[in-house]
Amino acid sequence: RSSAAAATEPAPARNEPGLIERAAALQAKRPLRPIDAIGGDRDTALSMPPQAVAQTQPPASQSRRIELDLDRLAAAGIITPNAPRSQIADEFRVIKRPLILNATGKTAAPIRNRNLIMITSALPGEGKSFTALNLAMSIAMELDHTVLLVDADVARPTLPKILGWPQTRGLLDVLVDDSVDLRDVLIRTDIEKLSILPSGASHPRATELLASESMKRLLEDMSQRYSDRIILFDSPPLLVTTESRVLATHMGQVVIVVEAQHTQQGAVKHALATIESCPIRLMMLNKSRAGTAGSSYGYGYGYGYVYGN
Repeated sequence: RSSAAAATEPAPARNEPGLIERAAALQAKRPLRPIDAIGGDRDTALSMPPQAVAQTQPPASQSRRIELDLDRLAAAGIITPNAPRSQIADEFRVIKRPLILNATGKTAAPIRNRNLIMITSALPGEGKSFTALNLAMSIAMELDHTVLLVDADVARPTLPKILGWPQTRGLLDVLVDDSVDLRDVLIRTDIEKLSILPSGASHPRATELLASESMKRLLEDMSQRYSDRIILFDSPPLLVTTESRVLATHMGQVVIVVEAQHTQQGAVKHALATIESCPIRLMMLNKSRAGTAGSSYGYGYGYGYVYGN
């Protein structure tokens, strides 16, 4: 409360006529408070006991905002908005286009949860987290869409290492604790259209949490709340944990990252068989050498892409 407001505020008088009216008039001149933001009646709020007012106020910790170290990310091969045009940026423009078309309903068949996209792989080390972050950056550069990147690799989260962040509250905390709101754990970045949801504290029953009704309701809310938002999930490899298979049942699209000249065909087929319930399954060939001989990008990756059913 400003000193000017304190100087003009009348001294409390329990039975003084017009007190509520004058307090309401004074309150109207002050900055918006949480009680106003949630649409509370000002006169009613002023007449409520302090304990009741406190219960109506939302948590003080709303979504956090951080600045990304763009130079650090660019050095690691991640697309950044301020970087000059590059081959890797152009390749991710091609990769993202069918995902956006599906997510926005510009395809023949309707897709449930069409804007929920899981990025996974058959085995570890194929570049799924690297791909998920680059896709998020590329989509964030779109004029008509925002993107939320969810770190759903709850067993071994990789995004904090790439971004240089400490582990913090996130997805699992929302599922475990009803008092934790999604807004409390979302991280807004200085890239206007990119937000990130960390994986949260590890939990021994992570698979059951991801398969719960709470998770289903959370995903439906995330999918429907913002029509322009595309939500990417960096999930664990399909053949290593069960979390990604459970998560896939809620997705509209799944992208399987395949390491060129490394992943066995049998592993790819097995991975595809675990997500048969997902309506759209795409494949992206990663670390290919189909460009200029000896060329490399990012973590020594060259990029190609293959889409399939």
